[in-house]
Amino acid sequence: MDSNEVIGAEAQATQENDVAGQESFAEMLEKSTTRKARLAPGEKVQARVVGISGEVVYIDLGGKSEGFIDIAEFRDDNGSISIKEGDQVEAHFVSVVDGAMKLTTLVRGHSTVKLAQIREAFESGTAVTGDVKREIKGGFEVSVDGVKCFCPFSQIDLKGGREGGLYVGSAFPFKVIEFKEGGRTLVLSRRVVLQEEKAAIVGRLKDSLQVGQEITGRVSSLQNFGAFVDIGGIEGLIPTSEISWAKANKPSDTLSVGQELTVRLISIDWERNRLTLSIKAMLPDPWEGLTERYPVGSKISGTIVRLTPFGAFVNLEPGIDGLIHLSNLGSSKRINHPKEVVETGQTIEAYVIAVDQQSKKISLSVQPKAEPRKVTYPVAGEVIDGVIEKVLPFGIFVKIADGVTGLVPNSEMGTPRGTDHTKTFMPGSSMQVLVIDVDAENAKVTLSRKGVIQKEEEADLKRYRESSAKGSKSESGLSSFGELLKARLEEKELRN
Repeated sequence: MDSNEVIGAEAQATQENDVAGQESFAEMLEKSTTRKARLAPGEKVQARVVGISGEVVYIDLGGKSEGFIDIAEFRDDNGSISIKEGDQVEAHFVSVVDGAMKLTTLVRGHSTVKLAQIREAFESGTAVTGDVKREIKGGFEVSVDGVKCFCPFSQIDLKGGREGGLYVGSAFPFKVIEFKEGGRTLVLSRRVVLQEEKAAIVGRLKDSLQVGQEITGRVSSLQNFGAFVDIGGIEGLIPTSEISWAKANKPSDTLSVGQELTVRLISIDWERNRLTLSIKAMLPDPWEGLTERYPVGSKISGTIVRLTPFGAFVNLEPGIDGLIHLSNLGSSKRINHPKEVVETGQTIEAYVIAVDQQSKKISLSVQPKAEPRKVTYPVAGEVIDGVIEKVLPFGIFVKIADGVTGLVPNSEMGTPRGTDHTKTFMPGSSMQVLVIDVDAENAKVTLSRKGVIQKEEEADLKRYRESSAKGSKSESGLSSFGELLKARLEEKELRN
């Protein structure tokens, strides 16, 4: 090929390349124009950031087509820019401004970038930081990087929280528990975060806590049954009985919310996450050395704190109560209840008559302990003269010897059923009785009036039989039995 042919071929190739280049540019222009024509206001696109200049972020819309977004949409409250070249963004076409396509990441006032971050947190289960703005119906409005979210009352704390003042104006970590309708419904929970934190704390404490260990904590709440103490993310309970050796009416008498305490761990139940604590276990046992402080025979002074049917309890010092038994209240008359001679709150002097340190019991008496008096009890079958002490619905108490009183049950009175004994038998009057049972150990004697009558009748019958054998009659013309019978009838009339 000569030089002219080479030149011609090169010129032809150059022309073809120019045409090809013109066609490629035309195609790109057509594509760009077509792309512009396809976008409608509000249409969503995925685009890559290709540049940031001044107040504008440029994005690639494909080919040689570009759009721009106001940089303010990527600026946080501190003025920092949260976007860089190469990031992918989701944007919506707004309009053409001065020949350039303007887009926005804001959907219903929220940045799609920020919504994407919240959606990612929802899907991954990671926490987001939210500012509690105000209390609204059913819960709280929470702002997450400018996006409005909702936290129900039940999800703001472990025990719920309707005390808005405790939360409004504060920032907390939250879990996104609902992300619906493209971000229109955003529900947060602080409770889930706290539960996870508590579970982690419990896991660590399981490895370190032991019964008998001393722990420092702070009183978190007071209830009638005890005080809850926060020992570092988990609460333990001090029952009312473990607050002090002294009897406490309610925890608020001695403790206050926020008070710092050192307590002893006395029980662990990890199945129910229950820890039982004690202040009392940290204090000296007042029963130690009791026999030295209160020797038998010593005189003490205390306050009556409780009355029971069997006696009166006297407080000697915090945690130490002594009992004055009903029989040791010092009255010469029979006492049915301590309230007949003493009352709660009364200061009383008494004597120590017995101390049982092991059983934690101390017995008192208003009189010094005397040598036990030997009581002679009657023998069953004896007929004894006694004095009526008291007439009660179930029977009559009769004093039959010094220090010995027996009971005649109604069934042993020998009177017709339903008889009102209060009208017939008066306290202080005499009564002859038959001893039918003696329980010296428990100082109980059972008597019978009916038995005396039966014995008399048996004696009369015996005398009659003896006189009948002799065939004798009295001067009145009556037989001996007739006279006896007449005398018995007259005696019964006098008794009734």
